[in-house]
Amino acid sequence: MPLDRMDYRIIKALVEDGRISDTALGERLHLSSTAVARRRRQLEEAGVIKSYTAFMNAQVLGLSMTVIVHIELTSQAEQVLMDFEEAVLGCPSMSFCSFVSGETDFIMMVHVPTFEAYDAVYRKELSTLPHVARIRSSFVMRQVAARLVPPAAFDRLD
Repeated sequence: MPLDRMDYRIIKALVEDGRISDTALGERLHLSSTAVARRRRQLEEAGVIKSYTAFMNAQVLGLSMTVIVHIELTSQAEQVLMDFEEAVLGCPSMSFCSFVSGETDFIMMVHVPTFEAYDAVYRKELSTLPHVARIRSSFVMRQVAARLVPPAAFDRLD
C-alpha cells in the first residue's frame, strides 16, 4: 500500500497517542471523522498499523532491572534456529528477542526485580534454551530513549 502525506500524519498522531478518537484526530488533521476512520481501517488492513498497545512502567510493576542478553548458538542451521526461536517464546521474563547479524545470534531484553531474580532467570530460563553456546548479559544503567518508531520515519512530512 503506497502511503501518502496524510497517511503519515495519521500514523504520527497515532504513535503519539494511540487512544485518540477519530473525531479528535480529524479535527487535528482537518479531516472528517469518517475519512479518518476509513484511512485508519485501510492502514490496519494493510498491516501498516499492526496493533495498539499501552506502555507500562516496568518499575511500577516491580521490574526495576532491564538486562540485555546476547546469545550465541552452537550453529545457525535452520533446525537449530527454529528450535531456539520456539523455545524462547516460552521465556516469561523476556520482552524482546531478535535474530541479529554479527558476533551474537540473538539479542533479548529481560525484565526482573533484582539481580538475584536475574540469576534465577539465567538458571531456569536462559541456560535451558536449546543449542546455546554462550550467554552474555549487560545490565541497563539508565534508559535514555524508548521509541516504537524513529522520528526519521516522518521526515516526509516536512
